[in-house]
Amino acid sequence: MELTHFNEQGRARMVDVSEKAQTYRVARAAATVRMAKATMDRIREGSIGKGDVLAVAQVAGIMAAKKNSELIPMCHPLLLTKVDISFEMEEAALHIRSEVRCHGETGVEMEALTAVSVAALTVYDMCKAVQRDMRIDGIRLLYKEGGKSGVYEAEE
Repeated sequence: MELTHFNEQGRARMVDVSEKAQTYRVARAAATVRMAKATMDRIREGSIGKGDVLAVAQVAGIMAAKKNSELIPMCHPLLLTKVDISFEMEEAALHIRSEVRCHGETGVEMEALTAVSVAALTVYDMCKAVQRDMRIDGIRLLYKEGGKSGVYEAEE
């Protein structure tokens, strides 16, 4: 398999996508923040001192997807057409999912992964005064569609 992010001298480069056709792209990603039941209860009740944890994490995830190319050096800036962040609460865990879409020359996997990562970090930041031993895990790509490589769907 050819490593496309290196030039002939083995130096980093951003891949040239100028000749690629624009196609519909979608990616979904997930992350989980594990915490004490008491912390999760406070998120549910809206009693975290910094404010509405889910609302702030949702906006942070959307912003992160939009700013992805400024964070990950070899990612292209993309005109995203959809970024959605959703949450599922369990007794002691918050599951975060993202869906990102665009019509472009390159995929949106990194935008989806960055979105859930930053949303999870935001949850941690907003709740750290209550609990410092929260754990972020399970950051993964769930689904990808578009481009030459076709469809990818993670096994559950």
